[in-house]
Amino acid sequence: MTDRLHYGATAKLLHWVIVVLLAVQYPIGWLMPDIHRGQSPGAAMTFHISFGIVILGLIVLRFVWRLTHPVAPESSLPPWQRRSSEAVHWMLYVLVLATTVSGWLFASFRGWSVSFFYMMPLPMLASDNAAAGKAIDGLHQAAEWSLLVLIGLHVTTALVHLLIYRDRIMQRMLPS
Repeated sequence: MTDRLHYGATAKLLHWVIVVLLAVQYPIGWLMPDIHRGQSPGAAMTFHISFGIVILGLIVLRFVWRLTHPVAPESSLPPWQRRSSEAVHWMLYVLVLATTVSGWLFASFRGWSVSFFYMMPLPMLASDNAAAGKAIDGLHQAAEWSLLVLIGLHVTTALVHLLIYRDRIMQRMLPS
């Protein structure tokens, strides 16, 4: 298997679908009402968890795709930019995984019976445990904020390459 110079259509599609879903997911998460112990999750939480499950599936698929369809680092970049770019990309995978899995674990530790878009129940990853729920909620929030900061860095860097360096780095991920 040889490294390609540009991302293929599948990698681009997965990237942009995940971007759109995260753009939907963050406002749902921030705007939904708090759910206290003994309350059942409403529509906002059901959709938040459901979108999270879709994002989880897609990021796993994207990760496997990247491992099996590698793209060569842009050779025109200085070594420090190639290394930092690679590190940011892997951290994005880790944080998306951590955020989605910790959210699902949080729902499980709270004892919530949730469904996937009201079509089928989701399995519980753990049993009801208030102390574990509080701890995993903290992890979920830290992961979501860390992910948001990293996304901001990623977008800013892409825009710098597009608007200042004008080196066509961003075009590697844009639709053809």
